[in-house]
Amino acid sequence: MTQATDPACTTRVPFSFELYPPRSDAAASALHATIDRLAAAGPEFISVTYGANGSSRGSSLEVLKYILAATAVEPMAHLTCVGSSHTEANRLIREFLDAGIRNFLAIRGDPPAGVLETEPFLGDLKSAGELVQLIHRVQAERVPYQESVIPGLPQARSVKTEREKVRIAVAAFPNGHPSSRSTSQDIDTLLAKQAAGANLAVTQLFFHADHYLSFIQRAREAGVEFPILPGIMPVTSPTRLRRILELSGEELPSELSIQLEVEPTDEGQREIGTLHAVRLGNELLAGGAPGLHLYAFNQHETVLSVLEGCGVLGAQNRTPTLSHPAFANTVKESV
Repeated sequence: MTQATDPACTTRVPFSFELYPPRSDAAASALHATIDRLAAAGPEFISVTYGANGSSRGSSLEVLKYILAATAVEPMAHLTCVGSSHTEANRLIREFLDAGIRNFLAIRGDPPAGVLETEPFLGDLKSAGELVQLIHRVQAERVPYQESVIPGLPQARSVKTEREKVRIAVAAFPNGHPSSRSTSQDIDTLLAKQAAGANLAVTQLFFHADHYLSFIQRAREAGVEFPILPGIMPVTSPTRLRRILELSGEELPSELSIQLEVEPTDEGQREIGTLHAVRLGNELLAGGAPGLHLYAFNQHETVLSVLEGCGVLGAQNRTPTLSHPAFANTVKESV
């Protein structure tokens, strides 16, 4: 497949991936191979989803541990509020921190089908902002301290604490969350997450660059300061597109939908979806996006093709660096 490279994508561009936990031993083995290929590309982080109410707790943690042990890439753990008490959430956060995880994506999560917003099952944490605060609090409680003798005062001791840095990302919705009344409400929510201590955001998927760029302009004007990564999901089949729209509530991208429907081969559909994602990525980077976050569907070929089409897989992008200027000041000491 021939892909155009946009000049805006030729400098060091941060990127990241999202994966989900495997559902079988065979899938786990295949996922490890995918992680190895994705890690070799030099992402800033690889995030791993976490099922609502702890449905994938063990398998998510195993994937995160594999990323820590087998790669040089930072893993990012998804955490959700729905269905958790303060005690349960505290225990889970501590478990991830004890495993060496220092990057989190804090999400409120949707209630299960048939469960109303007012039902007690939803748990103690009512918002992603509260989860952000709890992560910071639990991390701060784990801060180690060291005692040392003060020269000339053998009976005195100085205590030095070393705060570990954590990155806490949150979700952003360029076209509005399905349950919100307006995009301005979503920006207010993003401001609340920032005030709670979030230092990065990743968007829900969208299909047009203008949706992201106009959202960013409004967010900046409102006072949102942290980087907001655009989430790109290559749509490689009509079935996948329908499922995405069902889950996200996004409007049907008619041109892409028609192209996928009339193309009879799987290979042709993959090329259509990849080229659409390449064009979207190029437009976003040209518009000033601080990087790209790709939903990988636990496969490496398509997302790496997208990055190659955007020209961001050169030698300058092979080494991940969490100190990249686009992410400057996003990793703070916990408070």
